[in-house]
Amino acid sequence: MKGFVTFGEIMLRLTPSYKGDKLLLANDFSVGYAGAESNVAISLACLGNQVDFISKVPNNPIGKAALLSLKKFGVTTNRVLFGGKRMGTYFIELGKSIRPSRVVYDRQGSSISKLTVGEFEWKTILKDKEWLHLSGITPALSDQCAEETVLAAKVAKEMGVKVSFDLNFRRTLWPSGNKARIIFSRIIEHSDLIFANLGVLNDVYGLRFAEEDSLERTKNAMLKASSLFGVDQMAFTIREHRSASQNKLQGMAFSYGQINVSKVYEVQIEDRFGTGDAFAAAYLHAVGNKWSVSRAIEFATSAFALKHTIKGDLHTSTEEEVLSIMDGNLLGHVIR
Repeated sequence: MKGFVTFGEIMLRLTPSYKGDKLLLANDFSVGYAGAESNVAISLACLGNQVDFISKVPNNPIGKAALLSLKKFGVTTNRVLFGGKRMGTYFIELGKSIRPSRVVYDRQGSSISKLTVGEFEWKTILKDKEWLHLSGITPALSDQCAEETVLAAKVAKEMGVKVSFDLNFRRTLWPSGNKARIIFSRIIEHSDLIFANLGVLNDVYGLRFAEEDSLERTKNAMLKASSLFGVDQMAFTIREHRSASQNKLQGMAFSYGQINVSKVYEVQIEDRFGTGDAFAAAYLHAVGNKWSVSRAIEFATSAFALKHTIKGDLHTSTEEEVLSIMDGNLLGHVIR
């Protein structure tokens, strides 16, 4: 199988070392490196795929450590640029029970946000690749990041490389949902596969669905989104919050008019960050291997659920481990 390319920002993640600590009171922090597109890259690599990550990081020990965090999982970083003065950073306060999790970004002026025209040679980067994966976070970082994301999608489409686009929307990064909608629509124009959920359709496109049942709402949302976007393939996550510690999860796929729904998972949450990226990577892995849509959405939802049990943003489970969950091994028995 030809390889994958992901493009976006990798950041320094700082989380209070003692689980449950609030940022206001934390004295010690655990260090990690993550970002929507780098998370997908690592997960795809752990599932056995060849993956190139494209970004720009500062030429200092922090930037180099971020690249090492990708390389150790087998992600290729040869075309990552060095430049700019700082690594984007985010702080995570993990919630519990009735207390929600919280994210504080410190990424303004990061290296990738200072991209200039022509720094990436997309025809060379995308040569002999099958998929380019993008998200809605990178375009929010600067006007040039938005233009570069659109350009990458456009060149990929011209070259016959398939484009997947995760409509990640971060309210604190965009001046308005309307600005996001303009950029998202330009990327969707060149996309083959969309990842989304009900929340982003509401926040960015003002679409609301009144059905009480979450499955019916999601089905109607997919039909509306397919018509609105002109896209024939989509995969949505469905999340029902019991609390910050427990969620009910499901997945739904739309493919050329047909809808497939996954099994339901009830999970106790260790860390919910990066779970949508795990879902996207697993679905891309399945599609790349030409699995049926029903098998693909079951596999992606199993990965989505499994990631909730793993500390940190990264989903490092193998195909075998995800398939075990998919096959119903949910009791957590010790493997000896």
